[in-house]
Amino acid sequence: MQTVLAVWLALSLLAGMGAEEMCGAPPAARSIPAPQLSPEERLSPHMPESLRCDACHAIAFQIEEQLRRAEGKVGRKALSEPDYMEVLERSCSQGWESYGVQELDGEKRLAGPGLPTQEPMTVMVTGGPWPGRLSKMCHGYVGERGETQIYGAHRRGPAALRELLCHGEKGACAGGKAGGPAPPKVMQNEL
Repeated sequence: MQTVLAVWLALSLLAGMGAEEMCGAPPAARSIPAPQLSPEERLSPHMPESLRCDACHAIAFQIEEQLRRAEGKVGRKALSEPDYMEVLERSCSQGWESYGVQELDGEKRLAGPGLPTQEPMTVMVTGGPWPGRLSKMCHGYVGERGETQIYGAHRRGPAALRELLCHGEKGACAGGKAGGPAPPKVMQNEL
């Protein structure tokens, strides 16, 4: 039996039949393209309208995490005003490098901590304008809503903070704005 096996193996190798042919061809390499970004998505200093809802949820998540950690250091007690103001400033000024944009089924979505998990076999474009845009939006929310109102929403729970920042009447996720393209904006000098 061993002789027959040795002869078969030798003939197979001489005939040019390698392991790939005996076991089947290896799976073809899969190419996954990076999201194709529009000029606005690549160059604008502002978060594109279609990604603002995702960005708001990322910001709410980071604020919630930073405030929760700070409260944990003081035994889950409420933070003093100077303390939560410092935490909110630190939250908005962080690096934001773990966030980027992915394309899933032809739709671009922001991805990173606190956002719904996206398809694992996609390419995420990080860095570039995304960290600055998130930081700018975060500072805008703190400036518009105020530290006291944001901290009060945090104390009521993550849902209250997301509602305050993202889902209110003027929120980035209000009224289906996040799903479709924004109407063209009229520039001041075009009026």
